[in-house]
Amino acid sequence: MKDKKKVRIGCASGFWGDTSTAAKQLVELGKLNYLVFDFLAEVTMSILARAKMKNPKLGYAKDFIDQLSPLLEKIKEDRIIVISNAGGINPLACRELLQSLIDEKELDLKIALVIGDDLISDIIDLKDQGIREIDTGKGLPESCLSINAYLGVPGILSALYEGADIIITGRCVDSALVLAPLMYEFNWDTTDYNHLASGSLAGHIIECGAQCTGGNFTDWKDIKDFDDIGFPIIEAQSNGDFIVSKPEGTGGMVTFGTVAEQFLYEIGNPAEYFLPDVVCDFRNVTINEIGINKVLVSGALGRPPTSQYKISATYLSGYRIVGTLVIGGEDSATKGSIIGKAIIKKVSRILDEKNLGPFTSTRYDLLGTDSIYQSNELSTHSKEIVLRLVATHPKKDALVIFSREIAQAVTGMTPGVINYLGGRPSAFPSINLYSFFLPKEKIKVKVDINNKVKDIKILTKTEHTLEEFENPPNTNLDIKNELERSVPLIKLAFARSGDKGDHANIGVIARKARYLPYIQNALSCDDIKQYFSHVIKGEVLMWNVPGINGINFLLKHSLGGGGMSSSLIDPQGKAFAQQLLEFQIPIDDELYREINLK
Repeated sequence: MKDKKKVRIGCASGFWGDTSTAAKQLVELGKLNYLVFDFLAEVTMSILARAKMKNPKLGYAKDFIDQLSPLLEKIKEDRIIVISNAGGINPLACRELLQSLIDEKELDLKIALVIGDDLISDIIDLKDQGIREIDTGKGLPESCLSINAYLGVPGILSALYEGADIIITGRCVDSALVLAPLMYEFNWDTTDYNHLASGSLAGHIIECGAQCTGGNFTDWKDIKDFDDIGFPIIEAQSNGDFIVSKPEGTGGMVTFGTVAEQFLYEIGNPAEYFLPDVVCDFRNVTINEIGINKVLVSGALGRPPTSQYKISATYLSGYRIVGTLVIGGEDSATKGSIIGKAIIKKVSRILDEKNLGPFTSTRYDLLGTDSIYQSNELSTHSKEIVLRLVATHPKKDALVIFSREIAQAVTGMTPGVINYLGGRPSAFPSINLYSFFLPKEKIKVKVDINNKVKDIKILTKTEHTLEEFENPPNTNLDIKNELERSVPLIKLAFARSGDKGDHANIGVIARKARYLPYIQNALSCDDIKQYFSHVIKGEVLMWNVPGINGINFLLKHSLGGGGMSSSLIDPQGKAFAQQLLEFQIPIDDELYREINLK
């Protein structure tokens, strides 16, 4: 990096419920200019909405307050600016509690709120507009738990210019928490699209906390000190290039592989990564190790954004219950299957007798039998399994009956039923995601500092046009010898899977450039669809990412609805990449010898 000015931003949270130790680590060891926290996912918004319904003083990520409070003096002393989406659906209450703590400590810290994302009060007007869901075309549900726009940087940027020390937002795109301070520090214009794409990529890479510093990494056996894993820091310069690192002396590691995996995490087409401030083209991004735990990222390109915001709504679709029984001894899998079928059959009969109506869905899985793989290839050798039962129903009372009847298995069904895991299960809301678009002019973004509210101007008309981008072609495999050997994909590649609603993606990155042709030769969309046929209900899309010798697959409708509405064991596709890494890749004898000599 040639520029003298460098901006250091650390991320202390990748989700609501992340470790409580990261903020302290970054503040004390990170030499930061900015500290950001990302707490919000689609399901989190619905949970916060229900919390606020029960108590009007709740509805925000209280973890933020708990982690920040003991660090306020240090943050003030080091002049670290804090930016977080911890406001959830009640940023006012979040500010009120934080301000009281600041006052107790007699600190001079200015809090700014970015508001305008919460659209739940506009639900009647939205229904009149004929809103349609992005994937299904369905109309807006009769009632919603939450409706929030994914805001971009303008509100955060305005708060920075107003001199805010702590900025609290509701729903916004995760990357905006990082892009906004970079725009502020480097005076990037809203039309500097390449810079905006680079800043957004920096935010995307660190938004999930330790996932880019060794967490969830393919080569997890190489990671030391998971108990004290370092959280990520980006060090950016004005041209958009940035270094990913972590505090010295902490666990984990930052390498090409750890960063590349996070780079492809939860994205679709790398040529069109849509954000409210810019449309990013990540196809030719490069990731290079420049030192121990230091990785340089560059090459992001950007184009004008669309004139719409993505809106995420959640709604209640009945109730669901998840119960588990431990079963031991010979033929445990057979016992579990018999018990699972019997409980579902029995409770279905009771519901019919009581005129409660049938289950919306039922499912049982035998954990310990490789059940996340194809159901017709279950391993049955285990002498200890967990029977997992899932049922959904419009009425909570029906699931109370289900919970009660599970108990009979202990004394009235096959032998070897040991106990519940977690006790008798309780019914909880089944929450679904509903996504749609709205013109930006319909969203009124505001910044509130000390109860002084300022309207924020949002660029609503852009020059963006939908373009067709050719998928970079596969690297030609020059087959000199017959591909008589094969190795599992993990020998040739890193891989990481993620989720967006009901869709999953799997990013595959070749360990060496010359491995890529073999991978491309073996993995097609049809291969992926067949391999995951037990979960995929839609099509599979594929894009090459030549800058990192990568491939990104999108598995549409593969998560059983996703989030809190899914009955699958893996509703977020977290293990999809782990499964794919077992896939056998044909290679020649020369490469086989090379790999096995390592």
